Amino acid sequence: MTSTPTWPCVSLPEASLADRTTLRVGGRVEWLLEPATPDELRAALSAVRERGFSYRILGGGANVVIDDGLLPGVIIATDRMKRLFRPTSATDEHAPLDAVAPTGALVHDDIARDPRLVVWAGVELPALCRAARDLGLSGLEKMAGVPGQVGGGIAMNAGGKGWQMWDVVELVRVVDEHGEFRDIRRTEWQPEYRDAHLGALVVAGAVLRFEPRPKAEVQAATREYLRQKNAVQPVRLLSAGCVFKNPDPEASGGLTAGQLLDQAGAKGRRRGGALISEQHANFLVNAGGASAADVFGLIDEVRQRVVERFGVLLETEVKLWR
Repeated sequence: MTSTPTWPCVSLPEASLADRTTLRVGGRVEWLLEPATPDELRAALSAVRERGFSYRILGGGANVVIDDGLLPGVIIATDRMKRLFRPTSATDEHAPLDAVAPTGALVHDDIARDPRLVVWAGVELPALCRAARDLGLSGLEKMAGVPGQVGGGIAMNAGGKGWQMWDVVELVRVVDEHGEFRDIRRTEWQPEYRDAHLGALVVAGAVLRFEPRPKAEVQAATREYLRQKNAVQPVRLLSAGCVFKNPDPEASGGLTAGQLLDQAGAKGRRRGGALISEQHANFLVNAGGASAADVFGLIDEVRQRVVERFGVLLETEVKLWR
């Protein structure tokens, strides 16, 4: 490049990425863009496309492993897009997401009469869970302890046994491939297990609808799900979450990815600073000083162990950026 591009939002050349991921590994990227609003996100996407850069969207960094070294192109980080508020209009279907801040009259002061929250893509999932809990809104109790951001949670349809992010989605506002906003209603979309099939559509924000319940009941359920999660997953360690998707039960004999890995002897396997958790075999943790090469190598190693033991090729749930 012979000139430095001017971007429509905060921009950082050759920005470090490791601290922006929950696994704390990764190198740098040619350009990091940090929009603070949906409009800045749309402008950033348009600028990147017009200038011919390849790009990726980085949310909370909870489901990604980024390669060492310098990644070419642009990463657009949604970390500054943290607005979370209640809708301010009951009549205009676009008004909830068009609102810039929680100003003006609420639709209803009584949360039970309008149990919705408006969130931008960068809202952290733990913060969303706390807000819902404190308002007496049920639907995300099982999300307790899950890292990441709303945009990524919607894009990958984050979830667990018997629940998924799209269970509470009413509407998602995305930026399409032409740089225009588009609203997707839950009734017109068919997200699947760990994939909302958004393709080139980029989540800018969403309207989420909950079920109002007594606050004490929601708080108790949240505490219980978090207790259960802490008992079986390395929640407090540096991790990118579940490494592999659960395979087709017919192919795996009904075993989950974690069970396959456990029976294949993956627990405790180590490569450099990367370690397969002794607590849950589908979690890879940074035990100290891990590189992306360590992580990639260990993922390949334990996947091959499952192939050799069961003849099942596991598909990664975590995104591998190389």
